[in-house]
Amino acid sequence: MWWCNPSVKNFSNHNNPAPPLFFLTVLACCLLVTGCGYRFRGAGEAIGISLESLAIPLFPSTSSYAGYEADFTRILRDEFIRHSRVSIVSKENAQAVLSGKICSITTEPLTYSVTKETIHGYTSTDALTRSRKMRVWVEATLIDRKTETAIWQDGSFTAEAGFSVSSDPLRTSYSQRQAFIAIAKDIATRIYSKTMERF
Repeated sequence: MWWCNPSVKNFSNHNNPAPPLFFLTVLACCLLVTGCGYRFRGAGEAIGISLESLAIPLFPSTSSYAGYEADFTRILRDEFIRHSRVSIVSKENAQAVLSGKICSITTEPLTYSVTKETIHGYTSTDALTRSRKMRVWVEATLIDRKTETAIWQDGSFTAEAGFSVSSDPLRTSYSQRQAFIAIAKDIATRIYSKTMERF
């Protein structure tokens, strides 16, 4: 075929014009791909329908951190509101339901401040944590309400972030919540991508 011939170095050669039919075929293929409502992608197969409405009920949490359920659910809803035209509605009026749970929220020390004190010949060592790392694990499922079947299901959404620890409990609590919000935004973005790549 003429366009694959390695000896052809200049495609603007007027003595060997490109067939108009070839360019028309390429243009038609491009229009079909971009005009299509979905594509097959590596992370999942498109299901060939448009998503008009979605319900995102509260994601409950099995962890001991109270109040983070509402934060996560709000951030997840905001992700769909900002980046798509899908209407967020009640479960009864939704075409699909995105539900799940926060399986765990854990923290562990990152850095320490070690102090030693000697009293009456005895030395005591105290290790104070200056920063900690939070790790969150979330499961999510997208259900087609018409068929009551799962469009996708994933129990492997995890992310982590560090936060500072202060002698002031309120400051530590604030830093910890900010770490959770950063994690929630990361996971929400991935849940959004996993959902919309199928439509």
